Amino acid sequence: MGRDVTDMKQLEEQLRQAQKMEAIGTLAGGIAHDFNNILSSILGFTELSLDEVEKGSHLHDNLNEVFIAGKRARDLVRQILTFSRQSDGKTAPMDMGTVAREATALLRASTPTTVQMETEIPEKNLIIEGDATQIHQVIMNLCTNAAQAMEEAGGRLAVTLERVELGAKDDATGPTSGKYVLLTVSDTGCGMAPDVTERIFDPYFTTRETGKGSGMGLALVHGIVASHHGHMDVETSEGKGSVFRVYLPLLDQPEGVSELLKGNELPRGHEHILVVDDEPQIVNFQKQVLKRLGYRVKAETDSMAALAAFRSAPGTFDALITDMTMPRMTGEHLARELREIRPDIPVIPCTGYSDNISKETAMGMGINAFLMKPVDRTDLAKALRKILDG
Repeated sequence: MGRDVTDMKQLEEQLRQAQKMEAIGTLAGGIAHDFNNILSSILGFTELSLDEVEKGSHLHDNLNEVFIAGKRARDLVRQILTFSRQSDGKTAPMDMGTVAREATALLRASTPTTVQMETEIPEKNLIIEGDATQIHQVIMNLCTNAAQAMEEAGGRLAVTLERVELGAKDDATGPTSGKYVLLTVSDTGCGMAPDVTERIFDPYFTTRETGKGSGMGLALVHGIVASHHGHMDVETSEGKGSVFRVYLPLLDQPEGVSELLKGNELPRGHEHILVVDDEPQIVNFQKQVLKRLGYRVKAETDSMAALAAFRSAPGTFDALITDMTMPRMTGEHLARELREIRPDIPVIPCTGYSDNISKETAMGMGINAFLMKPVDRTDLAKALRKILDG
């Protein structure tokens, strides 16, 4: 008597992989809040210090390196949260060139010296509607796969970005006609056989040894590209390397891009802002930023003390900026208490972990903007001005 258990074995393997993903998500959620609080202080005070140091000086260059490294750490946390499906994918007009330069700069440090990495990324604006963290992940995954295909013999890894316009397609498999940003990642590695190429986008399919890959990388890339209304194809043959092409719809003059591409001048104000966070360093950073922008600031590290201050003079405050996870009273509870006293008070909650506040939760609190930690001063200044002017 015989029984084919192939399907059952595949389901068991998929279950194990799903459990691994769940474990990553649990770990990411557990560390994200505390780690982002630490990064908030590192990035915040470094950015403030850069303003006070002479540009071009040795100290300015050193601080700038700290700031860049801090932003890379922030992006890594966001990638982990996105990968574990703990982060909401939010699209907005974004410059592909900026994301590609950040990703390739990060990759250079981890790419083996036997792999020669070349990039061709134009300075002109290549704007798409997308999630910067997810696009960053696409580039990282494609380049990592390419580098691993050359880890034994070495070779050349090339990343190019360009604007293309496609006419009517000859078949149903390619991208439709229109304007696109084309991301090309090519390598001179071992390439792939046709039977492998057919399955590279299948979840949990991998040709690597046990422990060297989950089989989720290209499947995740394919899913992200599809969610951005893009197209992806691969050209490869054994012994001749591989070329991955990603087409993402180009935005010619998208609404909001003019704001995105403006200079570094931050919007200013004069209103009275109540700032609450149980981390003294974060309160200190936000207080300094807002005061430099012209605002009057009442800062508290205790949510109960903040509530008492608001109760004593509710008409003197123009907005609340609050952490979500705090002892004694959470940011959500504090916001609700303040709105009981003054329903029109604008609120910006800040969180290091997106599960602490969803879009639905925010809407239920009467909030139309919230910030993910670590919060930089540009996001803080723009979000505050948006809710005050709105």
